[in-house]
Amino acid sequence: MALIWVALAAAVGVPIAAAALSPLLEWRGAVYILAGFAGIIALGLVLVQPLLIGGYLPGLSAYRGRRAHHWIGGALVAAVVIHVGGLWITSPPDMVDALLFSSPTPFSPWGVIAMWAIFAVALLAAFRRRWGLRAQTWRIAHMPLAIVIVAGSVVHGLLIEGTMETVSKAVLCALVLAATVKAMVDLRVWRKRGTLRG
Repeated sequence: MALIWVALAAAVGVPIAAAALSPLLEWRGAVYILAGFAGIIALGLVLVQPLLIGGYLPGLSAYRGRRAHHWIGGALVAAVVIHVGGLWITSPPDMVDALLFSSPTPFSPWGVIAMWAIFAVALLAAFRRRWGLRAQTWRIAHMPLAIVIVAGSVVHGLLIEGTMETVSKAVLCALVLAATVKAMVDLRVWRKRGTLRG
């Protein structure tokens, strides 16, 4: 049971620690560094989300897992806002190019697409009850957006050549993909069997 939590902590913590030791940080300002680490943390939170909703983290009931999924989603939005806001402060022209999909860097559009998908999910979650979204409607909207978030985040992260160490970054991205696929397959099976948890 504890091994799963240790593995998760390592999967998220090792890339953060490796980035903290990067020599590239010597030439960066505090705001840029904060923005960069917010992006790394956001990628780690993307890993946590399918683990929570799939019920793979021991010690958490289905209800607590869903509640944690909700709050981690809020933390993910905050991390993305800090990431984008910090980069905007340090280099507004580059961020304008990225948001307009005119940036020459190949990683930019993937990050922007993932960002808007994250904001869309957050908006739907915030107004789900007010708009009267049924569970099936919520799933139909949320699942494709989740796929966009994961794919965009992973490609965005892999294409960036920055402070993140290559191997730990690749492992984290692979785990994000594997956890997402596993959760989506299991949720589909549970629904077909009529045994969806909670």
